[in-house]
Amino acid sequence: MIKDFRTYINEGLFDRNHSEFNIRKTDKGIEQVYIPKTKDELFSYIDIDIEQAKKDGTYPNVNLNNIDISELKNNELDGLFGDDMYKQINPDISNWNIEYIPNNFFDNNEQIKEFTVPNGVTSIGDYAFDYCSSLKSVTISNSVTSIGERAFRNCTGLTSVVIGDGVTNIGDYAFYNCKCLTSIEIPNSVTKIGDGVFLFCGDLTSVEIPDSVTRIGSCAFYYCDELVSVTISKNCHIDTKSFSKNCKIIRRDD
Repeated sequence: MIKDFRTYINEGLFDRNHSEFNIRKTDKGIEQVYIPKTKDELFSYIDIDIEQAKKDGTYPNVNLNNIDISELKNNELDGLFGDDMYKQINPDISNWNIEYIPNNFFDNNEQIKEFTVPNGVTSIGDYAFDYCSSLKSVTISNSVTSIGERAFRNCTGLTSVVIGDGVTNIGDYAFYNCKCLTSIEIPNSVTKIGDGVFLFCGDLTSVEIPDSVTRIGSCAFYYCDELVSVTISKNCHIDTKSFSKNCKIIRRDD
């Protein structure tokens, strides 16, 4: 339930001169939604929700679904939840209408434990979840076509990744040093696995690579020492040190 705006003013939490609200209809009924015009305004309003979460006893879980970020450009959202102010919160933004997870969006966030990329998002930016050490589970929706470079690098607690069927590009070093990841299934939509994508994923034991993949980049699965065999298409090109020396490469139709 969103607090009445006059309550925010009375508590000195917000300056009405720098605010704008809109009314929208949702599956929960009619609600007020705040529309920030700048990143600083967004910060001011997130602070209100943080204070409310502390009073409600829900902190560090903070529901931010009363915010409409449509007036902000993607670059204004870069690094938002990795900022020193917000890396200690676990933000619920499931109703944010975004088509792109910005660069460094959750970079260094210490609280986020699981994340489902909303339907409608088409790409995940570079370093989007970099160093999210508490992140354990990620589900990437079918609307996503591209995973940026180093998007999940050093997510050392990540154990489960579901890659949607729409992904065509997995950026270089996307899952670098996700050392707790034990298995991965590459969807048929992917044609190339970039350089170092799963480099240093030491617990990786099972990988499913479809015939659609025609190239596996340098060091893509290097230092994945628990990966002892992998089956790939006979037409797939393997770059230098794509796999560790102890990994047996099985070619389909050989």
